[in-house]
Amino acid sequence: MLERLFKLQALGTNVRTEVLAGFTTFMTMAYIVVVNPAILGETGMPIAAVAAATCLAAGLGSILMGLIANYPLALAPGMGLNAYFTYTVVKGMGVPWETALGCVFISGVAFLILTVAGIRQMIVAAIPRPLFSAVAAGVGLFIAFIGLKSAGVIVANPATAVALGDLTTPSAALALIGLVLIAALQAWRVKGAILIGILLAAIAGWLLGLSKFTPGAYSLSDLSATFFKMDVGAALHLQGGMGVALLEIIFVFLFVDLFDNVGTLVAVTKKAGLVEPDGTIPRLNRILTADSAATMIGAAAGTSTVCSYIESASGVTAGGRTGLTAVVVGILFLITLFFAPLVQAIPAAATAPALVLVGALMIGSLAEVDWADPTVAIPAFLTVIIIPLTFSIANGLAFGITSYAVLKAVTGKLRKGDWLLVVLAALFVIRFVYLAKG
Repeated sequence: MLERLFKLQALGTNVRTEVLAGFTTFMTMAYIVVVNPAILGETGMPIAAVAAATCLAAGLGSILMGLIANYPLALAPGMGLNAYFTYTVVKGMGVPWETALGCVFISGVAFLILTVAGIRQMIVAAIPRPLFSAVAAGVGLFIAFIGLKSAGVIVANPATAVALGDLTTPSAALALIGLVLIAALQAWRVKGAILIGILLAAIAGWLLGLSKFTPGAYSLSDLSATFFKMDVGAALHLQGGMGVALLEIIFVFLFVDLFDNVGTLVAVTKKAGLVEPDGTIPRLNRILTADSAATMIGAAAGTSTVCSYIESASGVTAGGRTGLTAVVVGILFLITLFFAPLVQAIPAAATAPALVLVGALMIGSLAEVDWADPTVAIPAFLTVIIIPLTFSIANGLAFGITSYAVLKAVTGKLRKGDWLLVVLAALFVIRFVYLAKG
């Protein structure tokens, strides 16, 4: 049955190798079970319930990817998208988290419709590849900034906007020690370095009294506080400025999810040798369909947008070549569901170093940008710098795409096939005008 489903022999692998690859991928991305609830919990969502939703979305999403697309790609709530959900949509725009989940669900439906219609693939082709790298790096800086801020390493300052915090406080000191620990484990190429670092820092936090560890009896029914709490009706009936905000929210979810998935797909499929000679990715529609379904499942369970994870490359390195790897990852996440409430005991200072390290890893994508070409370098830089400074991925995308289109136009390098890019740039300009008048 496994051979028929996953074509193991044809892809040069076996069950043992695929299971080992699945365990490897899971260990490298299991930190999301702790980090995602820590971020979404700032919206007022129950942390234990978000942890359960994270496990459920990652579990079912990864299994869907394995069965539908037969790729060794694991899915989970996306880093960066969870930060956008919390800090921009809920805390920045004042949208209730239930309504924000409704927006995520609507975006999942939109993803699916656009995939079936082929529009999602057109958008992927229209966006310049350097901006993919710039968005990933900008989101990395955004995430790292959030981590440093939550740990007290960086604090608000009326004179300079931000400043260095008191590093002698237990929270800041623990975060810095945790950062060094996780970085060292990563440098030693220890599998599951981020998760191990979080757990060791959490133990230190308990010993320092930063968090109380009081395990007790619980049932899965206690974890249902976010299940099917999404308010799609409220999301569809936002009026006036909030109505425009809804379109922007869905727009950002769409684009960042596109960038995350395409970047991950290219990296992982190249590493696995699954890319066609002409550079196309086989079964791309199936991959995007699985991703769309996973986002809808995640919203229903109570978490932000689900996307494919670059950590899947660790499983490919271990020999994973088929969807069986993703299915194993999914099963492990579903098993973790039964331990979800324990994440409430992990202090923010223990998860902050993980955010910083993830940000550091994401910034590496800037190596793919041609910094010698001003028409590429300037839009890429604007994208990277605007995202963390404005706490908005949408603003970074807007500056990057608009400046890219303008510079290519004034230098005569704009091609006829770039019409969709020009349309997107025009929409961003209209958006800026609207925000200025508002």
